[in-house]
Amino acid sequence: MQNLKQSFVGFWKYRYLLQNLITRDFKLKYRRSVLGVAWSVLNPLLTCLVMFMVFDSIMRGLRGEGIPNFAAFLIIGQLLFNFFRESTSMAMESVLKNAPLLRKVYIPKYIFPLEKGCFAFVNCLFSFVALALVLIVTWTPVSWSTMLLALYPLVMLFFFGLGIGLVLSALYVFVRDIMHLWEVFCTLLSYASAIFYDPSMMSGTMQKLIALNPLYWYITAFRSCVLWGTGLSVSMLVVCFLWAVFSMGIGIAVFKKTQDKFVLYM
Repeated sequence: MQNLKQSFVGFWKYRYLLQNLITRDFKLKYRRSVLGVAWSVLNPLLTCLVMFMVFDSIMRGLRGEGIPNFAAFLIIGQLLFNFFRESTSMAMESVLKNAPLLRKVYIPKYIFPLEKGCFAFVNCLFSFVALALVLIVTWTPVSWSTMLLALYPLVMLFFFGLGIGLVLSALYVFVRDIMHLWEVFCTLLSYASAIFYDPSMMSGTMQKLIALNPLYWYITAFRSCVLWGTGLSVSMLVVCFLWAVFSMGIGIAVFKKTQDKFVLYM
């Protein structure tokens, strides 16, 4: 309890630094861009359009009726997966990229992976404008009572990604090859996260394998709240929470154990 209190006090002390770092990342990302933050909306929309044209016909070929409201189905999976990939990939390099700053002043090292996760979260919220546009264009009925419940899988995904990001940021200091391995792994993971297909189209064995993927649960829970209006089942609540806790536990343990050695490899 005492350690938890000290951690919260330390985090609160550096809240302004966290805010400034997030603001800096937004300025850097959209620097010299004519449309600026609008790309947070245009990128997922254009990507969704391309994927829709490719996979809609494929899904209809596999099953005559296809996936109902496939455009909204697709963009939800795409947005949440991109949120996870962005938060973890940026967190991985965060400690090493800020090595010059860490050598000059004392800053808790976990601030940098945390900031990348927060930045990706805010960027994801901007991207939901694209989701809103798709829901409007496709005349998708929305249940506001279940829509609010979508915050739960989104927040749990934030903590799940943060835990993974803490592990990656620690490992990347010692082994630079982690970046390339993670890019390949994310590509494979995208095909196992039910972004552009419905697992019910597959065999029972494949459905069980897909259910082992945490991202499948976060994406399905979000769709259940926003797209289908059925809310969250008990299994969704429990699985999303347990994966987030497990990820954060591993991430904090690995980061705390290795952070004192970072300075030797920067």
